[in-house]
Amino acid sequence: MDKVLVDTSAWIEFFKKREPYHSIIRDLIDNNRICCIGIILAELIQGAKSDKELAVLKDFLHVFDFLYEDVTLWEKAGTLSYTLHKKGKTIGLADCFIAVIANTNKSYLLTLDKDFENIKGASALKLYPVK
Repeated sequence: MDKVLVDTSAWIEFFKKREPYHSIIRDLIDNNRICCIGIILAELIQGAKSDKELAVLKDFLHVFDFLYEDVTLWEKAGTLSYTLHKKGKTIGLADCFIAVIANTNKSYLLTLDKDFENIKGASALKLYPVK
């Protein structure tokens, strides 16, 4: 089964136990399908509300597979951002990087962020269906 990169926005819904994201992510965890990247972990840690939350988030390093990151992926993210900008769509570089790394690893992306719909139109990004 394909891995699923869970974006910060979806993790927030999970931790707040909001459906359908809580059930979807719980199922992905149970089936060992979740992967992560550094920028998502950093965003989650940045928003931690307590030492307990911080400890849970730091466990991500031991619980989930982290996708390989290198400078060529940042170059691709910059190029994607440039391409989108030329089409009149301004998307943050972090979101472009997340899309590039998900696409490069043939992973789905689970997100609430509507910017990824614009990115999907300019790349082969696969968004995880939310039902």
